Amino acid sequence: MVFLFSRRPRRTDVARPKPRREPVAQVDRVDLAELTPDLLPYLGQAAYVQLALFETLGHAVSVAPTAASKVAISRVAALALAKHHGLAAEIKRLGHEPGPVMAPFAARIDEYARTTLGADWYEMLVTAYLTAGLLGDFQLQLAQGLSADARTRIILLLSGDDGHALLVDELRAAIDTNARLAPRLAMWGRRLVGDTLLIARSSLTNISDSHRNEARLEPAFTELIAAHTRRMDSLGLTA
Repeated sequence: MVFLFSRRPRRTDVARPKPRREPVAQVDRVDLAELTPDLLPYLGQAAYVQLALFETLGHAVSVAPTAASKVAISRVAALALAKHHGLAAEIKRLGHEPGPVMAPFAARIDEYARTTLGADWYEMLVTAYLTAGLLGDFQLQLAQGLSADARTRIILLLSGDDGHALLVDELRAAIDTNARLAPRLAMWGRRLVGDTLLIARSSLTNISDSHRNEARLEPAFTELIAAHTRRMDSLGLTA
């Protein structure tokens, strides 16, 4: 029989080497509670942060546009001062005076407070709301690593009313009245996050600055930034 069409030659499969996969570096996430400083320096820094917040709010009270705003912001300032006093009491419980314990942190936090104060009343309120929130979250996470007795008291203290709803009300009312404020305050809020994270990072004295350790810290700081974004959203600002 004659075939009009010739058969195709049988295909011979040639084994090809599989591409090499580069090993993926596994980075173990660090829990901030593992990096909690000793109790006394923890209290010293946390207490001074609340004192600096009180001072920022005091500036905001002094330039508030109305008597009603002065009253509202003074309430928030009083709550920050109450937290400071509570942390100072914890320092005294350990047999120390608050001043010397806070002193090592004063210069750095004072400079941070100076550079983040804001140019006007609106920026001062944004600073008070966003930085207090971010540093408060950070200090609460670190508090998880304290001894059981101190941990319970300090978490209860730091989780207390912060009056931030009053700041949000003031800022939302101002933005609703003057929409041109929103872009400027959004830009200010974005600037604040970097400086605030640096202050938070500076308290982790028991971890080196190696690339691996920074990678381990990244997820924890990402959570802090996510909470910061939610606070920006509550003001109607883009993070």
